[in-house]
Amino acid sequence: MASPHSAYSGSPSSQTAVQLPRNLARPPYRELARDAIAAVSPELAGVPAEYIRNGLIEQGPRMLSGNSCLSLPSNISRSRLPSSINVGLRPPTSSVAPLSPTHVLAISQSKSHSDHVAIFPVHGVVFASHCANLPRLPAPNAQTSSSSMHLPLLALSVPSAAAFALIHSFLYTHSIGSLLASLLPLPKEFTHGLSAEAAQHTMQSRSKMQKLSHALCSASGRNPQALMAHASHVKELWQDVVHLGVHSPELWLAIDLAWDIVLGAFNVASQH
Repeated sequence: MASPHSAYSGSPSSQTAVQLPRNLARPPYRELARDAIAAVSPELAGVPAEYIRNGLIEQGPRMLSGNSCLSLPSNISRSRLPSSINVGLRPPTSSVAPLSPTHVLAISQSKSHSDHVAIFPVHGVVFASHCANLPRLPAPNAQTSSSSMHLPLLALSVPSAAAFALIHSFLYTHSIGSLLASLLPLPKEFTHGLSAEAAQHTMQSRSKMQKLSHALCSASGRNPQALMAHASHVKELWQDVVHLGVHSPELWLAIDLAWDIVLGAFNVASQH
């Protein structure tokens, strides 16, 4: 990892150094397990993962529509998780034809002693084709009636359950702008419809990065503690991405951009 970046918090008369890494390091690339993809979608056995991921982008709206049709339980005990779960069905909330999920993930936080888990409906092929470190999902065996679905459940522990929600959304939408807007209070005119190309150009523009760092500093009331909270959110996302083994270039671009904006905001705050 690169040498730490020093920012300062507190009043000018009693400033405290805040040591943050200059970059959030990417782990070595790990190949996806072909048999993990074949386990959830046998018809895709032997198909290159990149081809699968590109095809899934078009299905994202239908998959999200399918996820929204599930009425998920609000309280499941971490200590008594079943291997499958029955969930209620409700009418679609959009005009997009729903594509039903194949699994449910029960997400708990690694260092938390809470018995609570967060429940996420997923399409197994989406996560098997993006997450190299994901435990193998059970074979899909969804049983559907007019009012409910019975889905296999996989328990998964991650560094941050809140950050996992952002990854879950991103793997369906692939929206860098939406991810950044969920992470940091940035100007809507920047995040709305932000493409990977525009995000890359922004990182290469010193003036644009300074403008965004100033905006974040102002939105945070020039408060170092608020900025540290933003830094923690970005770091938690990074930890989950590393833990799951997600190597999406667009996701890493968003992490790098968010981190650089936060570091710049600390510098702005230290100058006032």
